[in-house]
Amino acid sequence: MAETVDRDFIRLLNENMGIAVKISRLYFNGCNLDREDALQEMMFQLWKSYPQFKRGSKFSTWMYSVCLNTALTFRRKQSKSDTISIDEEHERLASPSQETGFEDELNRLNLAISTLSPVNKAVILLYLDEMSYDEIASVIGISRSNVSVRLVRIKKELELKMKPF
Repeated sequence: MAETVDRDFIRLLNENMGIAVKISRLYFNGCNLDREDALQEMMFQLWKSYPQFKRGSKFSTWMYSVCLNTALTFRRKQSKSDTISIDEEHERLASPSQETGFEDELNRLNLAISTLSPVNKAVILLYLDEMSYDEIASVIGISRSNVSVRLVRIKKELELKMKPF
C-alpha cells in the first residue's frame, strides 16, 4: 500500500514539477543557492503533507498552495538574516539584460513581477498559468472578487513597470 502511495506521489510530482520550479524562480531569482534550497524545502513539505491531500481537488492546485506557502515561509526566515539593502536589490533588478527580442521581454516581465508583493506575485503566477479565478482564490485564500480586483491592479502596475524609460 505504501509503495503505491509513493509511486503515485512521485508520478504526480514529476508531472507537476514545473510549478515548484516557477515559484522558486519567481521568489528566489537572485541566488541559485537560495532557489535550490527553497525547491528542496518545497519537495520536503509536499512529501510531508501528501497524506493530507484531498483527492477531491486537483493535485496541481494543492501543489501550488503548498509550494507558495513554503516559499513565503522560507523567504520570511531568509529575510530575517539578509542584509541586502533596498538600493542593492533595485540596482540588481534595474540592470540591463544582455538578451534580445522575446527573451529580453520575458526577462523584463519576470523582473517586474519579482518586484510585486508576495501575494500579488502568487496571484499573477497562477493567472499566467491559466487558473480560473475560483482556483486562484482557493490557492491564495482570498475571495474571487478580491482576485479580480488584484489582477486589474497588478496588470496596471506591471504595465507601468514595463514601459520604456
